[in-house]
Amino acid sequence: MKQELIAVTGAGGFIGGALIAEFRRQGCTRIRAIDIKPPDEWYLRFDDVENLSLDLNLKENCDRAAAGAGQIYNLAANMGGMGFIESNKALCMLSVLINTHMLQAAKQQGVRRFFYASSACVYNGDKQRDPNNPGLKEEDAYPALAEDGYGWEKLFSERMCRHFTEDYGMYTRVARFHNVYGPNGTWDGGREKAPAAVCRKVIEAKLGGKHEISIWGTGNQTRSFMYIDDCTKGVQLIMDSDILEPINLGSSEMVTINQLVDIVEDIAGIQLKRTYDLGAPKGVAGRNSDNTLIKKYLNWEPGLPLRTGMERTYAWIYDQYVAREKGLAAAGVH
Repeated sequence: MKQELIAVTGAGGFIGGALIAEFRRQGCTRIRAIDIKPPDEWYLRFDDVENLSLDLNLKENCDRAAAGAGQIYNLAANMGGMGFIESNKALCMLSVLINTHMLQAAKQQGVRRFFYASSACVYNGDKQRDPNNPGLKEEDAYPALAEDGYGWEKLFSERMCRHFTEDYGMYTRVARFHNVYGPNGTWDGGREKAPAAVCRKVIEAKLGGKHEISIWGTGNQTRSFMYIDDCTKGVQLIMDSDILEPINLGSSEMVTINQLVDIVEDIAGIQLKRTYDLGAPKGVAGRNSDNTLIKKYLNWEPGLPLRTGMERTYAWIYDQYVAREKGLAAAGVH
């Protein structure tokens, strides 16, 4: 299998880049990386990989991406943090073209195995009104009341995978990602998620001397955050498993956003004055991953402690932030 061509879409993104890095580490020699962005804008890029800049909204580009592949990991989507999702619902919905075309291309090319990256945003919103969320079970996606835009697209694409398996015998696997974080990801610009955004805000406050932080919502919203290494391991375990239905891939260590800020402040050695932007996008009140099913099937679940992962993430974002500020200063930008 290490000589089989592996195609990863969304390769210029955070998870896609990390997955390719892991395949290379394991000795896989034939990897095709596809992203709409030019390769010089990818978070991770490797010269020994076939790097393609293709818009996968177009079917002919999906055919090219799938040609000769034995496995496809479809991570391509229009997405970002809650601020992006709530402001770009139509764009998020258009990602349905990507998965539909990729499934068609995989079928036509005789691709052996197909992985689809879904999201916890598929879950019924009524199940996420309580900050003390006991954990979302896979069955909680129905009756359907997904996150508007992004969540509905993911739920529809899950069904597409299911029906391609039922009707055409395709090998498909689907994981519902809960929040993923870590180094080599988006940390600024509007598409970043809460862990990276909090790290950046704390760094800005520490280095800028204005010891304040603005938090979206009340800060009592709850989430779980999965470190990137757990994510890439889980993707491979699920792809290699007998799990036919969509399954949670996330940490079950739930924290409030205020507690997340506590962790980052402690790492930074600083305490900030907090203000709360109640009009900002804040998502559901409570979301956590129930890992009963993944433990049953795989005898495994994502387990890196949040504190450990945030220490690594903070250190990486700190270095990125300082390097950017030095570059701007050298260019005379204020």
